[in-house]
Amino acid sequence: MKPIKLLIILLCCIVVSSCIPHKDTVYLQIKEDASNDSIVNNLTEIQKPYRIQVNDILNIRVKALDQETVSILNPTGDGDLNASSAERAYFDGFTVDVHGNVRIPTLGYLNVLGFTTEEIENLIEAKLLDEQFKETANIFVTVKLAGLRYTANGEVGSPGSNVLFSERVNIFEAIANVGEIPVTGNKKDVLIIRQYPQGQKIHHLDLTDIKVMQSPYYYIQPNDIIYVKPLKQKSIGTGETALSSITAIASILSLITTAVLLYSRL
Repeated sequence: MKPIKLLIILLCCIVVSSCIPHKDTVYLQIKEDASNDSIVNNLTEIQKPYRIQVNDILNIRVKALDQETVSILNPTGDGDLNASSAERAYFDGFTVDVHGNVRIPTLGYLNVLGFTTEEIENLIEAKLLDEQFKETANIFVTVKLAGLRYTANGEVGSPGSNVLFSERVNIFEAIANVGEIPVTGNKKDVLIIRQYPQGQKIHHLDLTDIKVMQSPYYYIQPNDIIYVKPLKQKSIGTGETALSSITAIASILSLITTAVLLYSRL
């Protein structure tokens, strides 16, 4: 009987260790001393204004009382009508070159590296008023990023690059747009690889903790790379649940038993 008991104990240990705990699959859990109503009162403390980087694409529009006088500054939109929004933004937008400059009709090269979109608006408006227009022209400049592009890799539904036309996207929205993290994905240590002027840095987010909403990396930025690591259960090929683990073990035992019986009859 001892071998049978040892086998049962061994099977129980394998089943327990191979199952993915429920707490590792649930988002935004209340941990430690967090309150039930975890509301961030000051979003500006979490999300600082994004500052333009190399290869960003800007959508620049200039309006005036006499729109004809600023028509050269605005894209005509006569491109391929079948092109996607991202493609049109690429061809109609102003790409920041390796020196941090954009080339604008009549204004020439303008350095925007490290500026916010609001600062660029003020810069272009001041330059136009100084060189080409008077206050009575009522110049109005808008500058936006031509889509928020990011890449998601690892344990997500559809790995790859994606573009969202929104000024603010949080980590849950970004992941939802490339497919949910499966059970085998590590929600407790999602990596955000972010580009800075000095180089790239890796930041860690625990999506199972409600305090993730207070992280300065909760909102993604253009050119972020999101990487979801697989759990060890996937690496070793065991089941995701107790039932699947038992099924896998039962199949293995059945094969072993059949092999032993066939061998004993030889």
